[in-house]
Amino acid sequence: MAAVNVSLQVLPVVSEEDIYPVVDSVIDYIARTGVKYEVGPMETTMEGELDELLDIVKAAQQICIEKGASRVVSVVKIDYKAEGVTMNEKIGKYRK
Repeated sequence: MAAVNVSLQVLPVVSEEDIYPVVDSVIDYIARTGVKYEVGPMETTMEGELDELLDIVKAAQQICIEKGASRVVSVVKIDYKAEGVTMNEKIGKYRK
């Protein structure tokens, strides 16, 4: 299967001071998976096989709960086309 992009924004229901540490735990997990990813100010975008990326999305929910969230609201965006899609083709011209 060709590469797709999946963007994930997790919104853990925790105290204000715990939001960044919980989100950081999710980003650390994404980094450890070895998929290509970029952290943005509102979401993290990953590139890879759809099934693997969706497994990461599922794991992110559990990480938030394990870190103390009573609830997790997530926003997931998927960019898919049969021949594949890369982050670079979309934003490469903006990189310095």
